[in-house]
Amino acid sequence: MAIATINPSTGETIKTFEPLNDGEIAAKLDLAQQAFENYRKTSFCERSQWLQQAATILEQEKADFAQLMTLEMGKPFKAAIAEVEKCALVCRYYAEYAPGFLADVTIKTDANHSFVRYQPLGAILAIMPWNFPFWQVFRFVAPTLMAGNVGLLKHASNVPQCALAIENILSRAGFPVGVFQTLLIGAAKVADLMADERVKAATLTGSEPAGASLASAAAKQIKKTVLELGGSDPFIVLESADLEAAVTNAVTARMLNNGQSCIAAKRFIVEETIADKFEKLLLDKFQSLKVGDPMEPDTDLGPLATPDILQDLHQQVNTAVKSGGKILTGGSPLTHSPGNFYPPTIIIDIPVDSQIAKEEFFGPVALLFRVRDIDAAIKLANDIPFGLGASAWTTNEEEKNRLIQEIEAGAVFINSMVKSDPRLPFGGIKRSGYGRELSIQGIHEFVNVKTVWIR
Repeated sequence: MAIATINPSTGETIKTFEPLNDGEIAAKLDLAQQAFENYRKTSFCERSQWLQQAATILEQEKADFAQLMTLEMGKPFKAAIAEVEKCALVCRYYAEYAPGFLADVTIKTDANHSFVRYQPLGAILAIMPWNFPFWQVFRFVAPTLMAGNVGLLKHASNVPQCALAIENILSRAGFPVGVFQTLLIGAAKVADLMADERVKAATLTGSEPAGASLASAAAKQIKKTVLELGGSDPFIVLESADLEAAVTNAVTARMLNNGQSCIAAKRFIVEETIADKFEKLLLDKFQSLKVGDPMEPDTDLGPLATPDILQDLHQQVNTAVKSGGKILTGGSPLTHSPGNFYPPTIIIDIPVDSQIAKEEFFGPVALLFRVRDIDAAIKLANDIPFGLGASAWTTNEEEKNRLIQEIEAGAVFINSMVKSDPRLPFGGIKRSGYGRELSIQGIHEFVNVKTVWIR
């Protein structure tokens, strides 16, 4: 895949970039190693000031950064603004709380003094996706740099200007040269990076195949990884739920980022006693959404990021129909413009035991299932290879407790859509990956947890 900015609304190639050659990559790795030797000695106070300044730059120039995101991957401009603001939030969060998260922890033993100390590892490689081109990077950057590590970013090939902009933000914020570097390279170079002794660990957000490839390369070198992969999150609505609130949130949760989010609700599992009403309300709201230019303030749904994503999504829709599914609305690419536009789509009656019912649909397509009761809802929710997030709607306390306890996922949100929050750990189980980002757990992923014992 070429490293290029291609406007997904028009198909126009805006700018292309030459990938780094082997010599340039080696020079950047040398710089990262040199930077780490000095940066690891900086104080939390210094790191915090630089990160706070990065947050200020994000806030002051959010319109420019948002426009760049919309240009490169097509998210609605208003959503891009919110993404930049969230990046500033995670910077301020770790600037404030990282010193406490990484403070020595005294543990009483038979020693005169014994404690745990958290120390940085070195250069951490981040392989990041295009769908949240700023947020995914900053939720890595903030804890990693506050811990005293240095960062290397291999961003998705269709958002190179976002990648370079982030490096520029951190440089302007005051972080020393080499502490954070963008590597404009293709995926084929990742295994070589993992084999280099200067790279100590890696994190990846992306597809299952990409995660498996990185994990395999890292395992050969005995290096740690954190993986946040796909999801086919259930959105369960039971009879006692506030139906209007559930439907409103269902639309937002499915259309988030033009439907291209790992934690977007994808499978809507509704108790049959309320399924007719839920289906009608959902259909009405889907059909009222405006699809079009993502820079327009009243646009609800912009284009998919690339033509390949549109083609893959439509192929899944066709497979769902061949398997027995019925399309209530949408179901075919829009042809009113040269962009990658796909309409809000609802599919019902897909056999629950079909392979397509267990796949992730990465676009504005909702799969709607009817179930007899909470037992059937939980069984269907868990009957997939993924386990990232789940949203469930009920006012019954016993049902809440069962959903929390029995749903197999890294996060369960009751009467709310799934979202990431700097204060809460984020990650999945099963084929959705392992490890955690954000909160105290996120900053502890890439540090040496050193035991100290003194007599």
